[in-house]
Amino acid sequence: MYNFDFTRPSSIDEAASALQGEEAQALGGGQTLIPTMKQRLAAPATLVSLTGISEMQGVCLSDAGEVCVGGATPHAVVEAEAAAHFPALAALASRIGDPAVRNRGTVGGSLANNDPSACYPAAALGTGATIKTNTREIAADDFFEGMFTTALHDGEIITEVRFPVAEAANYQKFVQPASRFALVGVFVAKYASGVRVAVTGASEEGVFRWSEAEAALSANFSADAIAGLNLSGEGMISDLHGSGDYRAHLVKVMTGRAVAAA
Repeated sequence: MYNFDFTRPSSIDEAASALQGEEAQALGGGQTLIPTMKQRLAAPATLVSLTGISEMQGVCLSDAGEVCVGGATPHAVVEAEAAAHFPALAALASRIGDPAVRNRGTVGGSLANNDPSACYPAAALGTGATIKTNTREIAADDFFEGMFTTALHDGEIITEVRFPVAEAANYQKFVQPASRFALVGVFVAKYASGVRVAVTGASEEGVFRWSEAEAALSANFSADAIAGLNLSGEGMISDLHGSGDYRAHLVKVMTGRAVAAA
């Protein structure tokens, strides 16, 4: 590691002000940033910890039927506090990493980092969530812009994420055993307006919606509805864990399992 300044503000305004400093970086749970710093792939002059901001912690249910999660809320808290309102979201949180990761990693940190194999981007896109920052609100469909890329501006903080509760939903994750990331993960959510299907871990462009499956499942919410559909392996991640064609096949398998479980 190397020398850097560390500050732990107690309010969103204080954090936003601290992030205006030169080479300042927001710190959630640090599950990605700290290892990156250790490898000298990132070198912020100041770390601005968001863990001391009480208004960015916890889970609640809004009058509009949304599960509202503070941006600095650890995954373990989502697992515990969202279970009564949105079991599929709580179950997703329960399978992220290991206990150490779940007790340190945060919802806002996961979405801001937008790792192509992370679980929360699938939950946000699969539910049509709203990502609230210290300056605006961003629809999930507009938030994810590619691998490790989002619509966030420099110094912008995810303060809350609002997940609309689905009539039926499920997340299926084919786990890469070493990292516990998703080799492929699929979040399926059924609403009165239709079905949303979000896929993580598969595409070189990061999380995406499988529109053909959404149309088929909106007409018939059954695993049989996607039996005739196939995804191309082109543009899918291909590495030592699996080829693009293999991941494309897994997307269909995980989608079918998610529908059946939902």
